[in-house]
Amino acid sequence: MNATATEQLPVVVIGAGPAGLAAAAHLAGRSIEPLVLEAGVQAGAAVREWSHVRLFSTWGEVTDPAAEKLLAPTGWVKPDASTYPTGGDWAERYLQPLADVLGDKVRVGARVTGVSRSGRDRIVDADRATQPFTVYVQYADGREERLLARAVIDASGTWSIPSPAGGDGLAALGERAAADRISYRVPDLNDAAARSRYAGKRTAVIGSGASAFTALALLADLAKSDDGTGTHATWILRRGISGSTFGGGTADQLPARGALGLAAKAAVDDGHADAVTGFRTDAFERDDEGRLVLVAEDGRRLDAVDEVIVLTGFRPDLSFLDELRLGLDERLQAPVDLAPLIDPNQHSCGTVYPHGVKELSHPEEGVYLVRMKSYGRAPTFLALTGYEQVRSVVAAISGDHESAERVELVLPETGVCGGAGLFDQPAADDATDGGGCCAPAPDLIQLGTAAPAPSCGS
Repeated sequence: MNATATEQLPVVVIGAGPAGLAAAAHLAGRSIEPLVLEAGVQAGAAVREWSHVRLFSTWGEVTDPAAEKLLAPTGWVKPDASTYPTGGDWAERYLQPLADVLGDKVRVGARVTGVSRSGRDRIVDADRATQPFTVYVQYADGREERLLARAVIDASGTWSIPSPAGGDGLAALGERAAADRISYRVPDLNDAAARSRYAGKRTAVIGSGASAFTALALLADLAKSDDGTGTHATWILRRGISGSTFGGGTADQLPARGALGLAAKAAVDDGHADAVTGFRTDAFERDDEGRLVLVAEDGRRLDAVDEVIVLTGFRPDLSFLDELRLGLDERLQAPVDLAPLIDPNQHSCGTVYPHGVKELSHPEEGVYLVRMKSYGRAPTFLALTGYEQVRSVVAAISGDHESAERVELVLPETGVCGGAGLFDQPAADDATDGGGCCAPAPDLIQLGTAAPAPSCGS
């Protein structure tokens, strides 16, 4: 296929979430045909799965200008820019109307199972760059289709693959067998079944980011309610408590994000949760009553809990991109030029350098990973970043390289995001001398009180 014919093909966008739909709006604004493929049954399918969670960004920070322009003729009214939407609000009041105005350019129930170059696997060099992309799609009714595209924007995110509890990045021993008592999502405690699952129970929360903060705050609220007597959380951290543990607090330029960390701190201070530091989960065992006992890599064992909520981040699904020549960082699984800018061992969420198509490009020209997918395993991302990414990428696809390279984005400052590398090493004061009668007891901390000394017990 010649270059002119290829340019007449649509740009395939994978995922009808915030960035995917924004990419489609930018493409439409430049008279380039978009085709958005969404695996879920509705636009914003992943966002709807956390519809009960409130964003820490305001409406003014979670809508895209090109999308707003596309919506304006329909009579759509932007919600109050100073208020904070829930995931459900975001999906119903913005993402769904945007998908509706894009019409048949958005296909739902359409799962992308593979992307390659037409007639070329990843080994073949000959005329590779002149060939369009082939995109294999499986629909919910079982049909399969092969589509041709001039470019591919993967905005499928990382929601489908939550990271496991194991401190080495793998599922802990017994984790899969304990699936009946483990969740990898923030619970919706307004749902009767979920509320019954956690009310009056002891729950371990594993993780140190915004999702863990949210879970701790929700469980603390449940503990204070009439039907929540006896509810208690054990917060498991791979590192020690430090000044950055609860995020930016009052210094965070996103106030709601700072407040979220402070709510988690209050859950610990008020005795609704204990913090266990320097604990890297190695195994799940059952006690005589079927409850779960968590065992650390160093042999420490926690008191049995009824439920476990694992919130250790997400990782990208790269399986359907195997035939493409991607340039990904070996640690973060992010584009190699972007990875140094978002490395959680070096940067806070608010010190990420403004970036666009230059940092998002791969050896395979014409394919781009955006939004959460572009961050790989890096833990924190703002909608503003994704919108700027797709603006720059679409400008490059259209040939407007001056606009593509003109990236202007200032992110709010906050505390360190955390990660899974050097930053997670337990503090020196959490270490033991290896002596004594047994492995050290877990370090249970209630902030504002003195930490109990380790003891061997009997």
